[in-house]
Amino acid sequence: MFDRITDRLSAVFKKLTGRGKLTEANIGETLREVRVALLEADVNLVVVKVFLEGVRAGALGEAVLGSLTPGQQFVGVVQRELTALLAKNAGKFNLPVPATVMLVGLQGSGKTTTAAKLARWYSKHGDRRALLAACDVQRPAAREQLEILARHVGAESFPEMFTADAVGTALAARRQADRRNLDLTVVDTAGRLQIDEPLMAELAEMKGKLRPQAVFLVVDAASGQEALGVAETFHGRLGLDGVIVSRLDGDARGGCILSIAGGLGVPIRFVGTGETPDDLEPFDPDRLSRRILGLGDVVGLAERAREAFDVRQAERLAEKAVKGGFDLDDFAEQLRGIKKMGRMGDLLALVPGMRRFAQEADGEGLDRVMKRALAIMDSMTPDERRHPNLIDGSRRRRIAVGSGTTTADVNRLLAQYRSMAKAFDGLSGKKGRRMMRRFGIDPSKLDDTLPPDL
Repeated sequence: MFDRITDRLSAVFKKLTGRGKLTEANIGETLREVRVALLEADVNLVVVKVFLEGVRAGALGEAVLGSLTPGQQFVGVVQRELTALLAKNAGKFNLPVPATVMLVGLQGSGKTTTAAKLARWYSKHGDRRALLAACDVQRPAAREQLEILARHVGAESFPEMFTADAVGTALAARRQADRRNLDLTVVDTAGRLQIDEPLMAELAEMKGKLRPQAVFLVVDAASGQEALGVAETFHGRLGLDGVIVSRLDGDARGGCILSIAGGLGVPIRFVGTGETPDDLEPFDPDRLSRRILGLGDVVGLAERAREAFDVRQAERLAEKAVKGGFDLDDFAEQLRGIKKMGRMGDLLALVPGMRRFAQEADGEGLDRVMKRALAIMDSMTPDERRHPNLIDGSRRRRIAVGSGTTTADVNRLLAQYRSMAKAFDGLSGKKGRRMMRRFGIDPSKLDDTLPPDL
C-alpha cells in the first residue's frame, strides 16, 4: 500500500536528517522534491499546491528552523499537514436504524464486493442485519453474484430483479427489508465504463423515490486523480454523502485518495484494504497519513490483534505469564493467532520503522517460516508440547521427519520458543499485572493462586 509514494518521500526526508540546520533554501529544495513525488503519485495539481503551502508555512516556523532535530521536525510538519488534508471534510458519521444505502460508481469500481463488505462491517460493529439488493439490470449474473456474497457475509439478498426497472427493484427490496425487520438495505446500482446521461437519470430517479439515508460513491484507488472528476460529476447530480475507496491495498501511488480528500468537499467514509469480506476500514486521516509516510500504524495493528485473539485466550496467556508454565501449545496458539491477522509482510509494515524490513524480508517468505513452525509443533506429541525438555536428539529427528523439515529447523524453533518463554518468565509480580491492565485484563479476575505483588 502506497509503496511508491512512501519510498519517494522517505528518500526526500532522509536527505534532511543529515543536516544540522534547516534554512529557507533547503526547505524550498525539499518542497520541490515533495511536489514532484506527489505529482508522480498522480495527485491533483490544485491539491498539491494547497498542501505544499501549508507545509511551507509550518516548516518556516521558528520551532522547526531552530530545532536540534530539524529533519524530524519537518517530517512532523508534513505528517500534520497530510492529516489535515485527509481530514478536510472528515467527521463522525452515524447511520440511523433502519437505513438504506445506495452504492454508485463506474463499472468495475468494486461496488458489489463493497456492498458485501459494508453489510459485514455493520453486522460486526453495529449488530445490524442487512439485505443486499442487486439493482444493475444490465449486467448478466449481477443478482447471482450478490446472492453468493450475501451468504458469505451472513446477510440476506433480494431474490428478484425486475427487467429494465432498477428503481422498482430497489423499492421492492426495501419493502422486503421492512417486512423482515432488517436494519440495513444496501442497494448495488448499475455502473458504466463512462458516465452517461441515462445512467445518471436512473440513479437520480432512484434516489428521489427511495430516499436513502446515504449515497456512497465507490471509486477504485488505482484510478488516481481521475477519480476526482468522476466524484465531482456524481456529487453534482446526486449529492453524495461520502466516498468509499476500494482496493487501497493495490494502490502504490496514493493519488486517488489524496485528490478526493483534498479536492472534492465530500468526506471519505471507508477504505477497502483487501479481498476478504473483513477488509473494510472506517477512514482515519491520522492513521492513513502515517501509513503514507511509512511511520507505521500501531492502532491498526492492535485492532487486527483484537480480532484475532479472544479475551479468554489473552487471559490464559496473561495468567501463564505471571505464574509460569508457558509451553509449546501456547507458542503454537500465538502463531495461529498471528496468522489469522494477515500476511506477515503486511503486519510488519504497520510497525513503526519496520516497513523497509518487511520489504526486504519478503512477506511471503515470512509466512512460509510460520507455516513450517506450526508443522513442526503439530508433529510433536501432546506431552512434548507441554514439556519441551523431553525433546532429545531422537525425538527431534522423528519430529523433523514427521513435519517434512530438518533437525536444524526443529532446533531453531525450540530456541525461539525458549527465548519467548524466558521473556514470559520475566513478567511475574507487578510487571506482569501492569502488562495485563495495559491489555484490558483485570488481574483480580484471574486464578487466585497468582503470586502477590512484591
